[in-house]
Formats: sequence, C-alpha cells, structure tokens
Amino acid sequence: MDDVRLPETAHTSRTWRVHEIAGAFRLADVWRLPTPGTRDDFPRLVDLFASLDPFRSSSRAVRVLFALRVKVGELLHWDDGDSAAVPTSPIPRDRLPEDLREGPTGPRSANLPYVPLYLTRDEWAAVVVSRTVDGVLHLGWVADGAGRYRGQMAVLVRPNGLLGSLYMAAIAPFRHRVVYPRLMREIEHEWRAPARAATEAACPPA
Repeated sequence: MDDVRLPETAHTSRTWRVHEIAGAFRLADVWRLPTPGTRDDFPRLVDLFASLDPFRSSSRAVRVLFALRVKVGELLHWDDGDSAAVPTSPIPRDRLPEDLREGPTGPRSANLPYVPLYLTRDEWAAVVVSRTVDGVLHLGWVADGAGRYRGQMAVLVRPNGLLGSLYMAAIAPFRHRVVYPRLMREIEHEWRAPARAATEAACPPA
C-alpha cells in the first residue's frame, strides 16, 4: 500500500479553492491516497468516500474506536440534537464564491454526519460539525507524473475551545496509527476491486 502522511506543503502549496474559504481552520493532516488513476477518475474517488462506513469496517479496532466515540458523545452530550436534522455547516454555502455556490456539492454519506460543500473537477470539500471540533475534509486529485493521477486527503479543523483542543490531542495517536491507515487499506481494496474483477473474468479458475 502506498498511502503515506505528507508534509503540510503538499496541501498548502497547491492552489486549491478550499484555501479561499477555510482560513479559520488549521491543517491537521495531509495523506497521499492509494488510488492511482487517470485524469477522469476523481468522481469515483468521491463516491468511494461517500460510501465509507467505519462502523462496518473490516478492522475491529476501527469499529471499536468509532463505537466508543459515539458512546462517549452520548454520555457527555457532545452530539445532542435531532439526528434526522441536516447538520449546520460552519461554512455556509451562501458565503462561497459564486462559481462554487452555483456548482455541484457532491454526494452525501448515509453513514457519516458531514455536509458536502462543493465539487470541482479535482476537488471535493465537506464539513463536519460537533461540540468539540468543526472540520473540513478535503479531497484533491493530483498529477503524479507520466500522465497518472492520485488522490490526496487533507483534514482541516477548528477546535471549539479548550475541550476541542484537548479532544484533538487525545485522539491524534489513534487517528494516525489506527484509524487512517486501516481505513485507507479498505479504500485501496475497494479502489482496486474493478481491476481484480476484470482479471478474474478474463482468467477464470481452471
């Protein structure tokens, strides 16, 4: 698997549109994704992310960590509110540049509480709101040489007070050592599934 954490400059040095709207957020992580493809494969990456369900991950550690977060949130009332309501965005669409505001947002997830914000040919941004941290998930599609492309993921955060800062510090080891690496193995598995299926169809078992 070729995913790896990248330096901040891998995100900040690019002319992403998200820089225009997320100035109040700090960059927490940048990852190279194990999703090699062509110029036109970015929509497939966005759809893959929208289909992710960490509560049904093949990794028991990931399932346990997400279930624990839900339980702690219930006990400490971090996630109170109407679960059927659309989450409030910390970056309202009516404050986006006109071309992004009038363009597509990309898909919603049936499993994760994010609000898709905008979708371009090589960017997708979605926001998450909680009583601890507001966040922006940013996917980009990056030229990787020889006419190939790959996905790149950035996570931007805005902690809500001291609680949010403590929360981010507490979960950092789990994000970096457990959640992201194992979820990305699943992303790689799903990304390569069409090629595996084509190979199996062309070379059926004897």
